Amino acid sequence: MSQNQDLFYIKATINGDTHAFSVLIDRYKHMVFTLAIKMLKNRENAEEVAQDTFVKAYSSLSTFKGDAKFSTWLYKIAYYGCLDYLKKDNRRMETSSIDSDHDINASDYITVLEQFERQDRENIIKQSIDELSPEEAFLVTLHYFEELSLQEISEVINVSPNVIKVRLFRTRKRLAEIIETKLSPETIKSYGRK
Repeated sequence: MSQNQDLFYIKATINGDTHAFSVLIDRYKHMVFTLAIKMLKNRENAEEVAQDTFVKAYSSLSTFKGDAKFSTWLYKIAYYGCLDYLKKDNRRMETSSIDSDHDINASDYITVLEQFERQDRENIIKQSIDELSPEEAFLVTLHYFEELSLQEISEVINVSPNVIKVRLFRTRKRLAEIIETKLSPETIKSYGRK
């Protein structure tokens, strides 16, 4: 769905067509939930924040100016919703394991061993991202999984693109260190480290 289609559904919603907003929810619910789960690390809390995000978006839809993408505006609401939730609930969140929505579809030429190795790498990366702070996990998710630019991320969390660039660099370094602790010495050696 393009930005123009988003604007069409936004205008229709403002004009009273509630079905139009359900189209926007269907379009963005997975992305909002993914961001919330990366920050909150708990499925129930993420579902609650995701739902609150859409309620807030619906109630303030008339304030959406269209300067930025609708998705960026929605991410911003989700981001601040997660921060508010974390502030209210200062205790450490338990990490909940989330099954991937994307099954690995092995092509005919991929052997079973390669498939297991790939799945193992993906699990290590997911586990490592779960060990990052909520803000670090949020940045990684936005940049690498949702493919937002530095500028778009800076609009979501209100810091300059240069600050985002530095934070991403530090987060990648930290993520590499976490991943390295999970790999066998043979695997590290095969990747040319140490």
